[in-house]
Amino acid sequence: MKNSNMPTTRSLAVRLAPLGLALALTACAGAGGHPRDPLEPLNRATFAFNETADKYVMRPVAQVYDYAPLPLKVGVGNFFGNIGDVWIGVNNLLQGKFVDGLSDGGRVLVNSTVGMFGLFDIATELGLEKHDEDLGQTLGSWGVGEGPYIVLPFLGPSTLRDSVGLIGDLEADPVWQFKEVAVRNSLSGLRFTHRRASLLGADTTAEQAALDKYGYMRSFYLQYRLNQVYDGQPPRVKDPDDE
Repeated sequence: MKNSNMPTTRSLAVRLAPLGLALALTACAGAGGHPRDPLEPLNRATFAFNETADKYVMRPVAQVYDYAPLPLKVGVGNFFGNIGDVWIGVNNLLQGKFVDGLSDGGRVLVNSTVGMFGLFDIATELGLEKHDEDLGQTLGSWGVGEGPYIVLPFLGPSTLRDSVGLIGDLEADPVWQFKEVAVRNSLSGLRFTHRRASLLGADTTAEQAALDKYGYMRSFYLQYRLNQVYDGQPPRVKDPDDE
């Protein structure tokens, strides 16, 4: 539910301080060896910080959460997924994918009513496909270049374009619009923990498969986002990491 009291510019700036710091420091970062990662020294330092924070805080919390009953975790995922479908639908419309946008609206209507405020994903059972769109993808579909690769504190891999898109995503996020700080932080923490728990197997694979986890994650993210922007049919782009 969206609170009528929108966050002030000052409060949004405070919440986005880590993002602003990462972008501000780009001017003083040294050039790296990867043409799409000119900020590599700074990015590697941020990556190391994130790895430490994840090891001692985020991963342990996610592991505890993972012991919760499966129906509870599914309900949490469905609830936040239903909230996300609103902005996903808007981005599909902005990209000119009107059928998908209307489908997203139908998902919200069905899951918010029959699905008991999104706790049950009835829309998928009815054949309404779940999509994944954000403002970064929309900007990409409009021809905005991705810019340099950036690792954001706590949030991880991004690009300049996706970091700018993230600001719009947060402004449109109903969870971030709650005036009550305790409610907003609790919901945000639960959503973040749920997402982190869903990646517990994937991060183990990355640890075992990559000699350089930083390079592995960079290559994966850039290819993954390119695939998202072009809806699964990206142009062939040479990846220096393959060399």
